[in-house]
Amino acid sequence: MDSISSLLIKDPLIIHWLGGLISSVSQANMNYTNTCLGSGSRTSRRTIEFGRTYVVRPKGKHQATIVWLHGLGDNGSSWSQLLESLRLPNIKWICPTAPTRPVALLGGIPSAAWFDVGELSDDGPDDLEGLDSCAAHISNLLSAEPSDVKLGVGGFSLGGATALYMGTCSAMGKFGNGNLYPLNLKAIVGLSTWLPCSRSLRNKIGGSQDAARRAAALPILLCHGLSDDVVPYKYGEKSAQTLTSAGFRYLTFKSFDGLGHYTVPREMEEVCSWLSGRLGLEGPRP
Repeated sequence: MDSISSLLIKDPLIIHWLGGLISSVSQANMNYTNTCLGSGSRTSRRTIEFGRTYVVRPKGKHQATIVWLHGLGDNGSSWSQLLESLRLPNIKWICPTAPTRPVALLGGIPSAAWFDVGELSDDGPDDLEGLDSCAAHISNLLSAEPSDVKLGVGGFSLGGATALYMGTCSAMGKFGNGNLYPLNLKAIVGLSTWLPCSRSLRNKIGGSQDAARRAAALPILLCHGLSDDVVPYKYGEKSAQTLTSAGFRYLTFKSFDGLGHYTVPREMEEVCSWLSGRLGLEGPRP
């Protein structure tokens, strides 16, 4: 296993920046293993088994629901604990666990992954079926939310890439395979991540007035560490440029000096401030 692979698989260890400061989490767990036909299709050849989903209930008025997606090899539990600690009492967090699948980057070793990934390059293949199947599963998780609640998707590393992909689906109004995309997302957050399926995005958005309008109205926050040696900073920067050139005008890109492939309190404070402003959330209780 190369150095990139070994670092990426250690994501679950390094994101626990709160350590012993995290109190016991008062969360409701959705204790099931969900089965989803891949690619948002009724006739997909692959059946995907998702792991346990963790839910952090809002402490105040329920104004928004955000699905948060973990990185490669992690699970929904670790991020649910971190999100529980944030001063965002009006958000309900849904933290699913990715299916276990062979990952090309790890030499085919099975790991919890939202989609298969080999190399980060413009010429590398995109696992469109894997992306669509997980996007359909995440859409199902959000479909039962109240109509007056704003919906969003965020994630770290591989999870952030999936969130960005869902943002492009929301703008285009369809999954990558052409099936109708059912949700109107109001916020996308990606930490230490990159944009999959970027090669033809500009043409797809520019070819539809409705897609261009939706893209221009969708708020996106990207955060990336300048010292990231797993998903190098240049990929985050290029992803932001690609999205902006495709018509996603409501995009914020934040860089963090000294930050590697993990998160820190100052980055999460930026996420809190951005979500509060973009979603119009009420302030935290004193």
